[in-house]
Amino acid sequence: MRLAAIAVTFNPFTSPATPKLTQSSIPSTTTINPLKINTHENPQFSWKLAKNWMEYQGINNWEGLLDPLDDTLRSEILRYGQFVEAAYRSFDFDTSSPTFGSCKFSKNSLLTRSCIRETGYKPIKNLRATCGIQLPGWIHRGPSWVSTQSSWIGYVAVCQDKEEIARLGRRDVVVVFRGTATCLEWLENLRATLTSLPDDVPNVGSHGGGAMVESGFLSLYTSGNATCPSLQSMVREEIGRVLEAYGDEPLSLTITGHSLGAALATLAAYDINSNFGNAPPVTVISFGGPRVGNQSFRCQLEKRGTKILRIVNSDDLITKVPGFVIENNDMAVNVAGLTSWVQKRVEEAQLVYADVGQELRLSSKECPHLSKGSVASCHELSTYLELVNGFVGSNCPVRATAKRVLGEHHRKNWHLCSL
Repeated sequence: MRLAAIAVTFNPFTSPATPKLTQSSIPSTTTINPLKINTHENPQFSWKLAKNWMEYQGINNWEGLLDPLDDTLRSEILRYGQFVEAAYRSFDFDTSSPTFGSCKFSKNSLLTRSCIRETGYKPIKNLRATCGIQLPGWIHRGPSWVSTQSSWIGYVAVCQDKEEIARLGRRDVVVVFRGTATCLEWLENLRATLTSLPDDVPNVGSHGGGAMVESGFLSLYTSGNATCPSLQSMVREEIGRVLEAYGDEPLSLTITGHSLGAALATLAAYDINSNFGNAPPVTVISFGGPRVGNQSFRCQLEKRGTKILRIVNSDDLITKVPGFVIENNDMAVNVAGLTSWVQKRVEEAQLVYADVGQELRLSSKECPHLSKGSVASCHELSTYLELVNGFVGSNCPVRATAKRVLGEHHRKNWHLCSL
């Protein structure tokens, strides 16, 4: 659901045309100066994070850290944002290339080749997602990129650097997902009705109904084919290996993503905590994510101790879809602002969603050089990272002295890297 990833050149009031990927529609990169967000050289930050790492992973739901935004937490959010940026930079967006939809770099060089340096992490697994939509036979007569069913969606990396482990206070495993980049992923995004989770995932809700999630997101997470296993099976297999290798030491699982990737991160966190009884703390850092599931899904996330920090731009439309949000009410479930008749129809259509986790709400309108941005730019990962970099608190939305974390030439020349 990354608006900048594909330029959809059709008018919604006319017959739809085929979405077209163009060079101008490829997402801009975010150039983050490591000196601005790297706390290795600041003993105060290093000590604070190592001693209180569970606080920064959300054990107390980030109480007292979000408003005003704690500087150490800001640094951590930007650090995980870099991992997502690496996923975008590594993806082959070139529809004329025979490798469209794959990772441009080898697993071992992924972080360095994407210009994300000095992380202390080593990628250990490439992840792919498969569209579960049954395609008509004639679609294969068109360009191959239109019918690309499986594509590279992200990676798993483990912190291996001893100094970084000491700074973090534990060994961290990060699971990273990019946003929407293929035509079939866009089609999955549009399947907005809720569907029950598979039987192999416990899903008994607290309101008499089971946990339900958006049909398209679940399809991308659980679908596989003869040549590519499902994203779910790849995540489970790799997390199992990680727990076997590092389960006897302080460990954290941090799952991060942008847009569609944020939705998949939430599903992966739910899946891990549902299937690994010995799982370490699982935290989701979500950038510009859409809604994922219903209230029972949220209750199950909370019951299992999954911690989710949603970074939301108030001016980003993607964070307001799909469906309708319910009000928190233990006695009844009401759709905000709707009459009882409309509410009933919405519930019957399986479109009643619930936001999950804790929210860090930002706004492009509060940032002078972002206030005139387009609908698409409000959703870009680069916008999110710049807003986090400059945010102080609700009483002072933007630091007067905040430096921009990207340059205009990097917006236009996403493939160039400052060396």
